[in-house]
Amino acid sequence: MMEWYHYVLLVAVGFAVGFINTVAGGGSLLSLPTLIFLGLPPAVANGTNRVAIVIQTALATAGFKSKGVSTFPFNLYLGIAAFLGAILGAWIAIDINGETFNRILAMVMLAVVLIIVFKPKMRLEDMEERLTGKYLWLSLIVFFFFGIYGGFINAGLGFLMIFFMHYVNRMNLVRVNATKVAVVFIYMLSALAVFALNDKVNWKLGLILAIGNGSGAWVASRYSVKKGDGFIKTFLVVVVIAMAIKLWFF
Repeated sequence: MMEWYHYVLLVAVGFAVGFINTVAGGGSLLSLPTLIFLGLPPAVANGTNRVAIVIQTALATAGFKSKGVSTFPFNLYLGIAAFLGAILGAWIAIDINGETFNRILAMVMLAVVLIIVFKPKMRLEDMEERLTGKYLWLSLIVFFFFGIYGGFINAGLGFLMIFFMHYVNRMNLVRVNATKVAVVFIYMLSALAVFALNDKVNWKLGLILAIGNGSGAWVASRYSVKKGDGFIKTFLVVVVIAMAIKLWFF
């Protein structure tokens, strides 16, 4: 039976998750254990978390747009590709050893940090973004597979999306995050629908969590535009290292 302070905890965790997911990624590694701690079965916790992510990404997209940051129609193209992949991912049932998966994800996240820290700086202001032609087609294929993973688990996917768009599409980190939240909003709709159709969503807890997620996302989207790439890079590195340590040892 839920106590009143459980709802306060859920909103507080949601705010942190919304902020982390908008500026970096991996926030679901906080919200999923919280939902399970509150008594939800893992599958229902996974589906319930999607409610908060949909609202979080909708508000984050609005927050970026309110600051004049939008990558339409590029974000729509990627979103559609990921939407199709997420339908497949949400239906896939894969029996994977949890500890093995966590350690693989930890290594991927640390690899992203090393690339961000040690890769020679690109003068993005002197280079054109690569959002059309072969780079668009490559992005559509990659985001279809991102969608499969997003529909299945989603945790940690934000890091990979940031890495890909920053170094392949040559977008600055503010525009990368603006694109990321719009894409996640689109593909998360299909994943949520699949979970809902299979009665794996606790709508009450999902909407309470969404209050926090949405608030954190709105604050993060507007604050990150104000602070620029330097803030995002620092925040991203700190969060990735912290999440990787958690995944490896706990």
